[in-house]
Amino acid sequence: MLWARYGLCAGKPLTPWSSIYCEKLESPGTKAYSVAAVKEMFKDFSSVTTMTVLSPGDMLEGAAGRRHQGTMLTIGRRLWPRGFLWRYFSSCGLFLLIEARA
Repeated sequence: MLWARYGLCAGKPLTPWSSIYCEKLESPGTKAYSVAAVKEMFKDFSSVTTMTVLSPGDMLEGAAGRRHQGTMLTIGRRLWPRGFLWRYFSSCGLFLLIEARA
């Protein structure tokens, strides 16, 4: 949803996810990491397991911050295909869970 609003609808479809997260997600400087980047960061650990899961933000549940208001968000919340996302895209969410063992 963030990319749709701040990338596609803003006429900037090539804007990297990391830039959108850093500038628009929660607070300035919020970072996003790929699984490959996390594995590189934790390469000195004996074991690293990652799992990506849907977050309340992915599901458009709960209140959004002050910067994320408006008619389009209200409509999006009502029409968002939560069941479809849970069923077919449950591992494509915003939260990246990391378990690392020394």
